[in-house]
Amino acid sequence: MKFTEVIAQELVEELYGPPVAGLDVGSRQAKAVLLKDGEIFSLQVPTGINMQKTADALLAELLGLSGLKYENLRYIVGTGYGRVAMSFPAVEHRIVTEISCHALGVHYLDPQVRTIIDIGGQDSKSIRVDGETGRVVSFVMNDKCAAGTGRFLEKVAQLLDLDLDMLGPMSLRSKGPSEISSQCVVFAESEVVSLRARGAAPADIAAGIHLATARRVKNLLSRVGIEPGLAFSGGVANNAGMRKAIEDLVGYPIARFKLDAVLAGALGAAIQARRFSRAQAKESAAPKNEVNVSLTDILNEVGSHERAVTDGITGRHSVGYLCSYTPLEIMSAAGVNYVRLFKMGSSDIVASGEQITQSVFCDFTKSILGAFKEEVPLNKALEKVYTFYTCDCIKKVGEAVGDFFGPSEIFTLPRLRHKESSRDFYRTEIINFKNDLEKLTGRVIAEEDVRDRLKLYNLVRKTLKKISDLRKSDYPPIKGRDFLEAAKALFYLPPDRLLTLYLDLYHRLSLVAPFDRKPPLRLMMAGGIVADGDRRLLDLAEDTLGARVVIEDHCTGARNVSFLLDENIDPYTSLAHGYLDQSPCTRMKPLAERIAVSGELAREYRVDGVLYVYLKFCPCYGQVKHQFFKHFQSLGLPVLEVAMDYSKSDQGQLKTRLEAFIEVLNEERVLSQSA
Repeated sequence: MKFTEVIAQELVEELYGPPVAGLDVGSRQAKAVLLKDGEIFSLQVPTGINMQKTADALLAELLGLSGLKYENLRYIVGTGYGRVAMSFPAVEHRIVTEISCHALGVHYLDPQVRTIIDIGGQDSKSIRVDGETGRVVSFVMNDKCAAGTGRFLEKVAQLLDLDLDMLGPMSLRSKGPSEISSQCVVFAESEVVSLRARGAAPADIAAGIHLATARRVKNLLSRVGIEPGLAFSGGVANNAGMRKAIEDLVGYPIARFKLDAVLAGALGAAIQARRFSRAQAKESAAPKNEVNVSLTDILNEVGSHERAVTDGITGRHSVGYLCSYTPLEIMSAAGVNYVRLFKMGSSDIVASGEQITQSVFCDFTKSILGAFKEEVPLNKALEKVYTFYTCDCIKKVGEAVGDFFGPSEIFTLPRLRHKESSRDFYRTEIINFKNDLEKLTGRVIAEEDVRDRLKLYNLVRKTLKKISDLRKSDYPPIKGRDFLEAAKALFYLPPDRLLTLYLDLYHRLSLVAPFDRKPPLRLMMAGGIVADGDRRLLDLAEDTLGARVVIEDHCTGARNVSFLLDENIDPYTSLAHGYLDQSPCTRMKPLAERIAVSGELAREYRVDGVLYVYLKFCPCYGQVKHQFFKHFQSLGLPVLEVAMDYSKSDQGQLKTRLEAFIEVLNEERVLSQSA
């Protein structure tokens, strides 16, 4: 078919040029579009087991339709569920997320569209589109649950003894949709079976399933904003029952196109290929901004410290602690080995910890208890566990450690940090902490020793802050992942050794020359705790996608070094004031103050966007996320919400969402630079 038959007339001219192709390999169907001499060639085939073979076969057949040879293609863009497996060595190519491709494809079909519903075999998405450019303004994906996806509808069709393509038309014959209340695939299947057993009409069950799915879609749409100009793309777009259910529930008509909406992603990929071809883009979807500054000495020191504690060869008492409000200065003055218990647990460790807590506790708390339950050597070597608790779940963990595994002591942290009575109370708790350590070790902690450590830790924090400040440069000399690895040492090593290691690292980083390439995108990682070992989001953002995390607004990064202690007053008063004056925890009041600090950090480090990361079921950061989002948006900062656990089963979806977010930020940067 001709460009002029399907593409919006004002955009047709942009598509002319050498032959290019876009391949959208989904979980169930693979689609392809080829642009050649004013014509669009398209094809759709089932996705096989091997994504690359599917792509190769699809492309070969498409080339046959168009009368071209492989070497005639100027550029190929791959997208969709199987995009990570695609490679085309003989042709310049790039991999782009389906979110950007669906937005661009739909825009060229109808520039009036502002919101897209994309339902595929494995996920569903709501995408907000800029009507002027077709770029993604914002997007939301479903979570790992399969409800509201093509796979869900396929399963229901099987339960009703129908072919999938019959499910939609069947639902249109309904006289009254059955009530499907569950939001879970497994339970919804049970409801369908139960409805059949009670004699409900298949058409009513089908209509009920479509309505339940449409409710999930509406929830996604509400998170990006629902307005006229609605489009439906993806593998489920041709399901008439699904289309009607969405229109009825949302209240707006869905746009009709002259090209099959299932091909929107492949069309968008082909248009991306045209743009990359015209700009003579090079291969490599993400520039590599590597800086090889070794952290071997710091990591080796931390490892040696852990082994020494585990083996009990230091001649010192060893304690663990759970929160960054636990004064390091007191533990150092007591002469004990101290280890912060903040390691990410494996799936087995998490499952073991869940036997003690509840399923609605976050994976971090389960990891702590699981490590004790499974007798991880480092945990087993500890004589006592302390916490100055903020999170109520961490308080419960401290109690469970004492109930099941050995001595623990819990101290209370004030929530109203500016009240004088709160500071007096916290000072008392710090002294109680000191007294307990004296009982454990059998030695008195002299006030002079506390003053000594106070001064040393001030120097340590100043140096680590200077290392972080180097990231304010357009060319940060250290990645966010590496900064976290360096900051980790703060929670383990004695201050005199830390100072030597950090001064050396600062000296080496300050000698790093700027890169010979454009500055990377700058990200802030905000939200809940990022555990030791939990680095996959950083690896994706920095190593795979070429961005750089330049500041952390969570309690295991740069936020911990944003305060200094007064060396000229009573040391216990100084500790109480200093620790309470640091960037506050969300448990503290007022919350607006905590949110304002986050925004100030974002502006100070000139970030392009924010990754708001928290663990599922987190009571501190999950429940208040929308207040953070509103503040970031008021500052003009795009935000990606990332609710995580430690299972790693969402790696593919996480990569898709992060890729799309980076694409949005890159487009924002280009637009701002050209303005």
